[in-house]
Amino acid sequence: MADIMTRSGERTTIGDSAVRELAREFEGQIAAPGEAGYDEGRLLWNGMFDPKPSLVARCASADDVARAITFAREHDLLVAVRGGGHSVAGYSACDDGIVIDLSLMQEVQVDVDARLARVQAGATWSVVDRATQPYGLAAPGGVVSTTGVAGLTLGGGYGWLRRKCGLSCDNLLSAEVVTVDGKRLTASASENADLFWGIRGGGGNFGIVTSFEFQLHPIGPQFMYAAVLYPLEHGVEVISAWRDFMAGAPDEITSDVTPWTVPDDPELPEEIHGRDIVMLEAAYAGPAEEGERALQPLRELAEPLFDMSGIMPYVEAQSSVDELLPAREKRYYWKSLNLHELNDAAIETIIAQCRKRPSKTTLVPVRYLGGAIARVGAEETAFGDRSAPILLSIDAAWSEPEESEANIAWAREFWHEMLRYSDGSAYLNFGGYAEDGDSLVEASLGRNYRRLTELKRTYDPENVLRLNHNIKPAT
Repeated sequence: MADIMTRSGERTTIGDSAVRELAREFEGQIAAPGEAGYDEGRLLWNGMFDPKPSLVARCASADDVARAITFAREHDLLVAVRGGGHSVAGYSACDDGIVIDLSLMQEVQVDVDARLARVQAGATWSVVDRATQPYGLAAPGGVVSTTGVAGLTLGGGYGWLRRKCGLSCDNLLSAEVVTVDGKRLTASASENADLFWGIRGGGGNFGIVTSFEFQLHPIGPQFMYAAVLYPLEHGVEVISAWRDFMAGAPDEITSDVTPWTVPDDPELPEEIHGRDIVMLEAAYAGPAEEGERALQPLRELAEPLFDMSGIMPYVEAQSSVDELLPAREKRYYWKSLNLHELNDAAIETIIAQCRKRPSKTTLVPVRYLGGAIARVGAEETAFGDRSAPILLSIDAAWSEPEESEANIAWAREFWHEMLRYSDGSAYLNFGGYAEDGDSLVEASLGRNYRRLTELKRTYDPENVLRLNHNIKPAT
């Protein structure tokens, strides 16, 4: 017998016979606390959360997903959907409800001639890269290879190919979606086009995507990736020069600058351990030798402390920062803002705030946008307006529970101070813990928000899928 939470916050009891009936039809596994598979289906990347659901439905197919969501809806249960488990806000699981876990679904099929990849929704980007790179092809993913394909794509998807190839959602050609009433639909430009529009930036609000079809691009296997460590005392100079360079850079160049502190890593010179720095990263979406020449100016913005740049396998570049963001070892709180300008005052504010970080493992990536991203109209996808040239991400990371309050307060203070350079919109995949409520979602989706509420009313009128940056059904 399962004691479980309903969507209204009340508790209900589901008899063993109902759970056994669901399990009997399941290709995957239904797990309760203490049973095999339970922890694998509930644990999240962000160590801030230790969810304890009453049931975990570990799906092996889209039919399993349909069975699980139908069961949850019929019993009025609180539902979380877990793809890669990388939701910074902890949306990938829940306490006391049911988790629909897709992590067993990781198949990737590559059509080399058509340059297409069909990816199941439980895959991470490292799985996709390993499947496509033997053919010298890549789908635009994220900057951390352990990130789940589903969450990144449904929320937009910034990665190292973004200025040349666009966001992950811009490279989505079709998707299979299981709706809350258990129907399996194809969403594409020619089939259920309204749903296809909504899942490209509207998150997991309209159904559970079980597979994605991506356009691939001729990238790799060799790839030019720059990583240069500059001293933080030259941070204003470095970021200003980087900004000016990127304003005229070709689309092939994607670059970030990130204030940070050098860890005690044996692969880095001991004399720079503990130094506050600005880490410049850049990637070239084109021939590697050409990229080596094109990125050279970014390696000479000041006297570097250390330069790790070079031509390397694409999969190595894609996983280069994975170790900085380990699963479950740290607690994370990430906030972001689209900046309409990055003037000298804004840069000085960023550097000053970074000197006040409570945790030395916190990173503050400043990402240059534009290029292919900005050539997609604000209403062509749900993602919305793309005119901001800069995305600021405040990636607070710390280890101990007692450090949480100070780190979250610092990140919030920093975020509020930077609002003067923004219209208040953010990248919702990095939206904090939803403490800003509907206002952040509305500001970020802009003119598309109203249309998305109507789409929500069509596909999920009871708001079954609410554990996300939620779009409520229009009333």
